[in-house]
Amino acid sequence: MATTTTAPATIELWDDVQHALSGGGDGRSCQCIWPILRNKDWQETTLDERRDMLRADISTGPPPGLVAYVDGTAAGWIRVGPRTVQQRILHTRAIAAATDEPLDDSSVWSVTCFVIRREHRGRGLSATMLASAVDYARSHGARVLEAYPVDTSTGSHRSNDLFHGTLATFLAAGFTRGPAIRTTRVLVTRVLRTEAARTAGTTVAT
Repeated sequence: MATTTTAPATIELWDDVQHALSGGGDGRSCQCIWPILRNKDWQETTLDERRDMLRADISTGPPPGLVAYVDGTAAGWIRVGPRTVQQRILHTRAIAAATDEPLDDSSVWSVTCFVIRREHRGRGLSATMLASAVDYARSHGARVLEAYPVDTSTGSHRSNDLFHGTLATFLAAGFTRGPAIRTTRVLVTRVLRTEAARTAGTTVAT
C-alpha cells in the first residue's frame, strides 16, 4: 500500500514543487501564481516570470503551500495561506459579496489551488492534501479557512477546471457550504478558532 505524506513547500523542496506542478494540466504553466495576481497582472506575465515569482514566494516564506508525496515521490501541490496576500480572491466581486469575513482580516486563510500529477489522480490525494492544509493553517494561527470549490454534482467538468478542488472533498473535510459564487462554484468555510480563542491567543481544535 502506498505511503502518502505532505510537507510545507520550503526552498529546499524546490525541485519537488516543480515535479509536482509538471505532471499534467496547467500546473507547469501557471506555477500557482494565478491566485496571487489580479487578472491584468496575470495576463502580462510569462512562464519564466511566474516561476521566478513562485520561487521568491517560497524563498521569503512562510511556505505558501504544501507538497504531497507518494512513496517519497512528489505527487501533488496545494496552495494555502492568508487570504490577504491572494490578490485575485480579494478582487473577485462574487467572493467579496459572498464572504462574511472582512477582506483585510489576515486570520482568514484560503485554499486556492490543487495540482496532482496525472499518474496519482483518483486515489484520494486531494483529501489528504486538504486535511494537511487544515492542520497547517490552524498551526499558523488561522481563524477561518475559506475555499471556492467546484460543485461537480451536475454537468460535466474538465479535469483542468478542478484545480479549485471539488465541493464534495471540502464537505467531507468538515467545511460548511456557503453562497454560490459562480454557476458551478460555491464558497465554503471551516472555523479553526473561536472568537474567544482568538482574543485569548489560544487554538481550539474543531
